[in-house]
Amino acid sequence: MINSNVFDYINVLDKAADAAWTRNEIISNNIANVDTPGYKRQDLNFEEELQRALGNSRYKSMDQKVSDLQKKHLEARVVNDYVGFSYRMDRNNVDIDTENVTLAANQIKYQGLMAGIRSEFSNISAVTRSS
Repeated sequence: MINSNVFDYINVLDKAADAAWTRNEIISNNIANVDTPGYKRQDLNFEEELQRALGNSRYKSMDQKVSDLQKKHLEARVVNDYVGFSYRMDRNNVDIDTENVTLAANQIKYQGLMAGIRSEFSNISAVTRSS
């Protein structure tokens, strides 16, 4: 098991869960600044980075793609979203309804990622018990 890739998917799920947690904090910050003049909405670009990293190798299996991700640094960046766009005269571009929906969707995504991690560890546990 030392030379296996058994934790590759868990590591990617862990990175995705970390990104979802960070996005939760960013969205909360957006909500807190809904009335701050000139504040620009922020978001995290993890999904785009993951898609780019997985899509670069078209002729590899998903297992190989995920294994190759471990060799790359898959880091999300905080980005200002719609910098040139404002809803109000004070140049703030945070819409509270959009932020609340995004926050709820992100929380569901985080819960799904955590369930996936638990499932992967459960599978590893079942295999090691039967060995």
